[in-house]
Amino acid sequence: MVLSTKKPNILFAIADDASHMSAYGHRFVCTPNFDLVAKEGVLFNCAYTTNPKCAPSRASIVTGMHTWQLEEACNHFNVFPSKFALYPDLLEEAGYLVGFTGKGWSPGDWKRNGLKRNPAGTEYNNMWLDPPAETRITKNDYAANFEEFLSHRNEEQPFCFWYGGREPHRPYISGEGIRAGKKLEDVDVPPYLPDNDIVRSDLLDYAYEIEWFDKHLGLMMAKLDEIGELDNTLIIVTSDNGMPFPRVKGQMVDPDFRLPFAACWKGAVPGGRISDDLISFIDIAPTFLEAAGLSIHPQMKGKSLVGLLKSGKFGVIDKERNRVYMGRERHDLGYENDWAYPVRCVRMERYLYIRNFKPDMWPAGNPETGFTNVDSSPTKDLILQQHEEGKDHYYNLAFGKNPSEQMYDIKEDPYCLDNLADKPEYLKLKQFLWDDLSGLLRDTCDPRFLGDGDIFDRYEYVGDADHSWKALQEGRWKKQNY
Repeated sequence: MVLSTKKPNILFAIADDASHMSAYGHRFVCTPNFDLVAKEGVLFNCAYTTNPKCAPSRASIVTGMHTWQLEEACNHFNVFPSKFALYPDLLEEAGYLVGFTGKGWSPGDWKRNGLKRNPAGTEYNNMWLDPPAETRITKNDYAANFEEFLSHRNEEQPFCFWYGGREPHRPYISGEGIRAGKKLEDVDVPPYLPDNDIVRSDLLDYAYEIEWFDKHLGLMMAKLDEIGELDNTLIIVTSDNGMPFPRVKGQMVDPDFRLPFAACWKGAVPGGRISDDLISFIDIAPTFLEAAGLSIHPQMKGKSLVGLLKSGKFGVIDKERNRVYMGRERHDLGYENDWAYPVRCVRMERYLYIRNFKPDMWPAGNPETGFTNVDSSPTKDLILQQHEEGKDHYYNLAFGKNPSEQMYDIKEDPYCLDNLADKPEYLKLKQFLWDDLSGLLRDTCDPRFLGDGDIFDRYEYVGDADHSWKALQEGRWKKQNY
């Protein structure tokens, strides 16, 4: 392998609400370009977001910080603070051309506090296409916008580009997957969802839109190859949070935290490898800075992945990468008084510990407002219909209240169905996990842990408030549509 002396380019591709790629063995989705990145680089089995909702997850990516350190940016639909260093800005200051297409940091208001552009970089969203008929695929021609971005590059100038696919975010037009030739029998329905044709078809619609994201990733990689820059480009592909289905997106369990993640850099990273290290989204910004030859900004709490990528090793490569931390505050409105539902978690090599600070609240939003922290969908409607018929198994998993503590053995229970927190034989381990988590929260000055958690309720919400608790009290509440 011949190492280039040029600064590497960076292509960061992030899907919107995707849990599945075919490199992980999922039969109902086909992602050859994600799989190629994994084959030519490293496939990560244990990559974790910091907060399973679009805006706070993306905020941790650009800042390299834990979600509770981000003030307003810990919440969904927030006003982004201007005080934090952002890796796109640091790269631009070092001579990189920086831009994004599709969805950058979002949703929220990045202008209010004086930022001059989206935290993901300069926007390139001018090129459009005709999406496939009877789909809700976006009109954004991501690959063409990437080419436009490259046309602004000076000769030999390194670049950093954020490809933010809006797929597979809802809504879908029911039947997208089947109309594209996908088969109901190929779907492996997870045990927290009903297994019937409604859910299988919904999962195929979701899979079809993941494949559109993957298609444009492939077009961008082909363009890099065409201009002779593929080998000198660090490519990372992931998603911001888990799939938009009940008990996943926005909820605090392993199927939502753990995300597809692959990285390649043909000129520097040996390929064909799988990593079982626990990595976090706070590691992404430090990785890009180190790859570019820059110092890691002192605000960043993550650890660069460059050494791991270049190691040539498999499995658990860095034994110090043995825990990651997650949290949430206010996601979508629809809770009583539109308060936050605060949670903090630690995931170690085998166990996930979850501390719910307000167990009397509904984790998925209140019933009165339609459980607004779960995206509307045919699957959601089905589970709610089953509840009306007295069938509560899936309802309790998706919408029921949680105890103050949860603990799961991920090796034996990857879907987090058997809570071990109150079992006597696990009490010592549970205390160890809470001690570890509380120590990290103390060291990183988490307002929730230090007694000022209500500050997250006071931050402004800038999204559509027609499904809020206040709207319900004022008689103008309306259901979210899909």
